[in-house]
Amino acid sequence: MTQTPMIERPFHRDWLWREACSLLAFHSRSAGGPAGFRTLGFDGAPLLGADEVFQLHDTTRMIHCFALAHQLGVPGMTAGIEQGMRFLWDAHRDAQAGGYFYGVRADGPARTDKAAYGHAFVLLAAASAKRAGDPAADPLLADITAVIDRHFWDDGFGAVREDFDAGWTEIGAYRGQNANMHMTEALMAAYDVTGNAGYLAKATRIADLIVNRNARACDWHVAEHFDTEWRIDRAYAGDPIFRPAGTTPGHALEWSRLLVQLWQLDGRRAGWMVEAAQGLFANAVGQGWDRSRGGFVYTLDWDHRPLQPIRLFWPAAEGIAAAAVLWQLERDPFYADWYERIWEFAAARLIDREHGGWFPELDDDDRPSRTIFAGKPDLYHGFQACIVPLLPAGTCLSGDLAAI
Repeated sequence: MTQTPMIERPFHRDWLWREACSLLAFHSRSAGGPAGFRTLGFDGAPLLGADEVFQLHDTTRMIHCFALAHQLGVPGMTAGIEQGMRFLWDAHRDAQAGGYFYGVRADGPARTDKAAYGHAFVLLAAASAKRAGDPAADPLLADITAVIDRHFWDDGFGAVREDFDAGWTEIGAYRGQNANMHMTEALMAAYDVTGNAGYLAKATRIADLIVNRNARACDWHVAEHFDTEWRIDRAYAGDPIFRPAGTTPGHALEWSRLLVQLWQLDGRRAGWMVEAAQGLFANAVGQGWDRSRGGFVYTLDWDHRPLQPIRLFWPAAEGIAAAAVLWQLERDPFYADWYERIWEFAAARLIDREHGGWFPELDDDDRPSRTIFAGKPDLYHGFQACIVPLLPAGTCLSGDLAAI
């Protein structure tokens, strides 16, 4: 007799909701301060003092998560949404030159560069806040859309440029897939909440460039780094933490989920998106999973061998979400099995049963480490890993969740 897959069991679905609420309870402690969302230590107490630099992607992703929770019916989220939106508009936004500073302190900018990665999350926060009914969402959505169109969007290639200084002079000759992947996520959310087809058209063009052309040419491996003509730069070394060399299995898993969402939003017309989602997932779990210790290694070289074997929390979260949407799409036991395997690892190694939240990284001995992240910096990945499997098949994370 065949067992019901874990992903379909009612008790497991209850467990997912309890874990989602536990993550919200832990990370809600970052709200309520005099400025932005504070970084929390392993014990849940604010980790940094008055000189803390609030990063744009942290501010915006917290808004996004609080907005998702509000839609789902969790009380007490509106204060956090309002705090984040206020800080985003008053502190991160450059009222003179336009755009959003990447890092700010309570008393002013600390990093004045303007990065596509951070601006993608501003668009996501605006779309999610609009879905949650926040009155500040419409002006933010209009502003960030204009900034992206004016400065970041490159219509010749169908993707976004990467980095600018405060006065909008481009920094460097680099193009990256990570910013474009998250821009795709944000564009889908903006389309879903507004119905403006321009957002969807940009999302499909980015996906075609990054995945249908380049990842397909690399046998369903996501190339991370490019030059200004969007030629793959396999020799790129860059920042070993945030722009590491090689390929990143976690990003393949992230794209896998996003492509299924894009396929659904686009009327299920582009069959290549499902083919790509399957290929990216299969390679990520086949080559990126640490078979002796569990978890996904951070990066692989171009021969698909571990390059940075450190295991981070967010690829596991993305693997869970990708397995969930592919299971809903195909009902293939391959995805149900991987869904269970990744959750077993996350529950045993990443979830902090004592203080709450997830440990962000593990050392070679499966102990929580601090080589990349300070404290527990992130609600976004873990919360979505809990929510995505609860959504009915075909429901997009960016959609109207109020009736679920």
